[in-house]
Amino acid sequence: MQRTSRLTLLTLALLIITTNLYPCTNFIVTKGASKDGSVMITYSADAGGFMDPLYFSPAQNHSEEFLDIYDWDSQKYLGKIKQVPYTYHVVGNINEHQVAIGETTFTGREELRDTNGKVDYGSLMNLALQRSKTAREAIKVITDLVAEYGYYSTGESFSIADANEAWILEMIGKGPKEKGAVWVAVRIPDGYVSAHANQSRIHEFPLNDKENCIYSSDVIDFAIKKGYYDPKQGKKFSFANAYNPLDPGGALYCEGRVWSLFRRSAPSQHFSEDYWRAVKGAEPYPLYIKPDKKLDVQDVIDLMRDHFEGTDYDMTKGLAAEPYGNPNRWKPLEFKIDGDTMTYGWERPISTQQTAFSFVTQARSHLPNHIGGIIWYGVDDNYSTVYHPLYCGIKDIPPSLIGGSIGEFDFNKAFWVFNLVANLAYTKYSYIIKDIQQVQKELEDKFFAYQPAIEQAALELNKKRAELSKEYLTEYSINQAEMVVSRWQELWKYLVVKYNDGYINDVNVSNGRSPKGVGYGNDFFKKVIKERPGYYDVKWR
Repeated sequence: MQRTSRLTLLTLALLIITTNLYPCTNFIVTKGASKDGSVMITYSADAGGFMDPLYFSPAQNHSEEFLDIYDWDSQKYLGKIKQVPYTYHVVGNINEHQVAIGETTFTGREELRDTNGKVDYGSLMNLALQRSKTAREAIKVITDLVAEYGYYSTGESFSIADANEAWILEMIGKGPKEKGAVWVAVRIPDGYVSAHANQSRIHEFPLNDKENCIYSSDVIDFAIKKGYYDPKQGKKFSFANAYNPLDPGGALYCEGRVWSLFRRSAPSQHFSEDYWRAVKGAEPYPLYIKPDKKLDVQDVIDLMRDHFEGTDYDMTKGLAAEPYGNPNRWKPLEFKIDGDTMTYGWERPISTQQTAFSFVTQARSHLPNHIGGIIWYGVDDNYSTVYHPLYCGIKDIPPSLIGGSIGEFDFNKAFWVFNLVANLAYTKYSYIIKDIQQVQKELEDKFFAYQPAIEQAALELNKKRAELSKEYLTEYSINQAEMVVSRWQELWKYLVVKYNDGYINDVNVSNGRSPKGVGYGNDFFKKVIKERPGYYDVKWR
């Protein structure tokens, strides 16, 4: 089996080309809100125009004193920071102690970016995973690093969890003339869920509850100094209002995803659409809510697959969905029409074609760490991907998730195989997506059916020797991931034959071809005829 070990952050990721607005979505499930006592976070890396090899850093001792830091988004060299003597084992965004981290960028006030900072948000996530045994330790690692070295990136919301609790940490720099950052971290109460999607979500927060809320000492004073907050107005301090004031785009593109996650996990609470539809004066959505029922991993995966289906904003409907209900909207997200001063924008759903990878992490305190921690991992569009299990203690990672390039197609890399199938689906979406979902469900259902037996076997091996248990889970994780890629290669071949030349072919007939034209459907035909009255009439002129 091939081993990938990245000893510096130089090869942390490939170049991310940021050609769109408002990427990434996170959902957080606390221990008491899950069916089996799991703490879960999701992360959808949606910047577009990039692919990212699965990050893998084995636990190791370090003799070197310093570590080179490169910005995740641009690969710009930022400088050196002190290395620690020992770092923990990391697979993707979860470490050997079941600490998991995700993020969404909220940008915030542009003048607060510290272009002299030495650590960016991507480096902070990986450094925290390498150096933390708990979520609270991860928060301290992140905030101590930016205090010492400066924070290079724009505003960020981080989801940080371990096997017992989950937090949201929001942070923004102080500009190029002041080192450090202002930040606040809030623990999500047990039994609740939360979400963030590229807009700061922490408004008011308790100032005297260190068990559930931690913040930088100057988070309010700095806002006063910069003129972002005036206590004389009699309003309580809001981190979001001070450092990431809402505009119509932030509401429409970001808060809509939070609304969708909340309305689906707690339909009884009837969350209003007004706030995300940019109705002035509408109440912001709460930072966390109690779901109507406890959730499992499959529920959470389902929540992350969403194009506003079943609402007035269903992206599979209308002219923009093209003839076959395609929910994707090609970039740019915002656009203008010649001679029109109005800015227009497409909906921004949770599921999008621009996703590079996504995951759901599962952390369970009742199991040994290497069995309790899983990253359910998928590449490309999360609506059509397959989430497969990678246990946090595995000693190697699947070859299909190692390396690869966005500039060179490779049929053996998971990203390209899933991208190939997804892009074929976009041509005749309402038909092809059903074929994809059939295989997707077959595979994911199998993983969840296997899970109890796999983990029981791992527990039995753990009684003999922990390394045997880890080797067993390594072999299982790699085999399933490679099987998924193989199955998706076969699915692509099947779909090419079935939907060849715009027909739907019966692939079971003896000669391999039974073409059936399905047209475009009445709704689309009506729009075509309305656009050019009389043009398509089949009659004598």
